[in-house]
Amino acid sequence: MNTLIRAVRPWGQALSDVSVAAGKITGVAPHDAARTVPAGMTVVEGRGRLLVPSFSDVHVHLDSTRIGLPFREHTGGPGVWTMMMNDRRNWRNAEVPLQERVNNTLGRMIARGTTRVRSYAQVDVDCRLERFEAVATAKEQFKGRADVEIIAFPQAGLLLEEGTVELMEEALKAGANVMGGIDPCSLDRDPAKHLDIVFGLAEKYQVPIDIHLHEPGELGVFSTDLVLERTRALGMQGKVTMSHAYQLGSVNEATTRRLIEEFAELDVSLASVAPAAAGQLPIPLLSEAGVRLGLGEDGQRDYWSPYGNTDMLDRTWQLAFTHGFRKDELIEHCLAIATIGGASILDPGATRLKGTAHRPGVEAGDPAELLLLDGETVASAVMDRGKDRTVIHRGKVVADGLELV
Repeated sequence: MNTLIRAVRPWGQALSDVSVAAGKITGVAPHDAARTVPAGMTVVEGRGRLLVPSFSDVHVHLDSTRIGLPFREHTGGPGVWTMMMNDRRNWRNAEVPLQERVNNTLGRMIARGTTRVRSYAQVDVDCRLERFEAVATAKEQFKGRADVEIIAFPQAGLLLEEGTVELMEEALKAGANVMGGIDPCSLDRDPAKHLDIVFGLAEKYQVPIDIHLHEPGELGVFSTDLVLERTRALGMQGKVTMSHAYQLGSVNEATTRRLIEEFAELDVSLASVAPAAAGQLPIPLLSEAGVRLGLGEDGQRDYWSPYGNTDMLDRTWQLAFTHGFRKDELIEHCLAIATIGGASILDPGATRLKGTAHRPGVEAGDPAELLLLDGETVASAVMDRGKDRTVIHRGKVVADGLELV
């Protein structure tokens, strides 16, 4: 299908007409109100809106969502295990079935501009593959509107409950795209064995790795160093993501710089959920080093947290806010992270951000994964977070005005 996106401002620049064919941008030309549209070409009216890449949510838990359900009092306690047990007590008893919750949440994410998703799916002796299967079913249902990867995620650890490792392998056999790990020291308390399993299964099934790391300070650095060591030894450059990892910059400046250099050397990517936490690795230094950094919403008003609302533009604002950014370039860079940054985590061969001023993704040859949104400038769009949005996946409009089409 050939499409003309008429009168848009790519990354806030001059008014342009953008042509699309076979799921890719084929040309960007100055806007011409008198341009003749060939017969059979679909026209999308930009109306002077901004044109940016669509969002890539690379850290979301679709299987624990309560989006669209009545707000409930938060009952979780401190610590991963306590929070996990709270989720385990409640997730089956929501007002509507799990599949309906997952489908509704993914649909709302797409309607707000997300067309690339990497979702966790909890696998443990309680839910077995039930939650994985719900995410896999939603992935299939929305395959024409978004691309979804599924992480087989051992939320309860790999070693604490007998049978977990076997269930993780079942999920990989059933089509999970990524092997997950979590807090090798503080949860399983045997980091060597935990990481041996994670890297072993990833190597066996030829899938990338995503390590959920909540561990603080020196402990988080210790676990990260073990991950880096295995990445180097096994030749898994470009195949490992550290998620959360929000205190790796809290030890000292020398450790911060060393970790950033090693992430760049080994092509280890980072996925942030924009936490309000001190000690995060500095975004400008990560960008300067060429480290791939993406963004995600994490839980969606679930049994872990009341935050998350399916809107990555809100989470982009949060990323800028929690890092204290005021300059337009840095605020716009947060939107680049939420779009192209995440896309490069999903596909290490895709375009990568080359600095805080780099604005790729809307040029000839780029995938037609696009979002039209209202705003005077890109920075103002992040601040105002308007609702006049049109979402394009593989060159086709899949949502408009926050509704699926």
